[in-house]
Amino acid sequence: MSLSRRAFVRVLVAGGAGAVIAGGSREPLGRFWSDMLGGPLVAAEDRPLLLHNNENPLGPGELVLDAVRAALRGGPESGRYPGGFDALAGALADGVGVQPANVLTGCGSTQLLRTAVQVFTSRARPLLASFPAYEECSGYAALIGSGVRTVPLDAELRHDLTALAGAVQGAGLVFIDNPGNPTATVHGGDAVEDFIALVAKASPETTVLIDEAYFDYATDPTYRTMIPVAVTNPRVVVARTFSKAHGMAGLRVGYVVAHPDTIRVMRDWEAGGAMNLLGVAGAIASIKDPGRIERERARNTDVCRFTIEWFARAGFTATDSHTNFLFVNLRRPVRAFRDACRAEGVLVARDFPPFENSHVRISLGTMEEMRRATAVFGKVLGVPAAAAA
Repeated sequence: MSLSRRAFVRVLVAGGAGAVIAGGSREPLGRFWSDMLGGPLVAAEDRPLLLHNNENPLGPGELVLDAVRAALRGGPESGRYPGGFDALAGALADGVGVQPANVLTGCGSTQLLRTAVQVFTSRARPLLASFPAYEECSGYAALIGSGVRTVPLDAELRHDLTALAGAVQGAGLVFIDNPGNPTATVHGGDAVEDFIALVAKASPETTVLIDEAYFDYATDPTYRTMIPVAVTNPRVVVARTFSKAHGMAGLRVGYVVAHPDTIRVMRDWEAGGAMNLLGVAGAIASIKDPGRIERERARNTDVCRFTIEWFARAGFTATDSHTNFLFVNLRRPVRAFRDACRAEGVLVARDFPPFENSHVRISLGTMEEMRRATAVFGKVLGVPAAAAA
């Protein structure tokens, strides 16, 4: 039976923590990426304001662009299969304070999240995840026929870590994105470490996959990476991407950090070689430009504060975002809002059941873009200009 992405997520949420989904159709992931891309690519001057895919509106920094240009000037090298993977792993290891044996790179974090699902789940050992959360792992688990169990978010729209730990027995892999997508919420480091300990006690053979795609944007003082845990615990994997703060979504580079034994298991499946030479060159350059990431974090924080405050003045509440997007309670079906915004030249994100009748995810552009966007939001929501000024 064909299973659309929306039907897939409806089944997941209806089943709650006890749901086990056996996939087989490619539609969940196909529809997911179709919604992500929002249709055919068009020239920048002809396209609407893109606030639907959590991209960095500035793109990569100048050092990255210089490295990409230099790679292109390699002439015949552009016609060769890419190398440089070891150099990238070494640069990443230096950047996050681990050994190269702790690092595996891939074509965006997407490739590596799928690898983790492939390696650690099966029909007998399902994936466990919150609902909603980033859909890649659940979609791929269903596609390959692994089971999927889901647990609802807590009242603060965060991962319910206690409930997840209670449902973990027998799972092959438990996935949490921290900060979370689509809700933009975050758990502090102590809470995540306690969760890892609970999982180890309840289900010692379960691997914990922590997606830190938005790590560079988090401002919560209690938040911290789980990389120091992952390098010593073979049952913990941390995933990162260059698609967000680094601005390299189009160059497709991601990586995971884990214990060397875990990296070997994942590498045996993955085999490497999926990245392109421009992405490798750009990522190495971006690692060496930490000041640019600090400036990007500060820029995003300012834009986030401006947009949350605009919605608050307009009478709407957003979660406390630690990402480059907002999750806003509009108290109305999102589809009509999304369609009206599109008609005004602003794209916002797809539905996220079970919040399709209340919450919208809005990516953060530049300050100028968000001033333009909030003017459109005000018009669509019927907010008098003076009320949100």
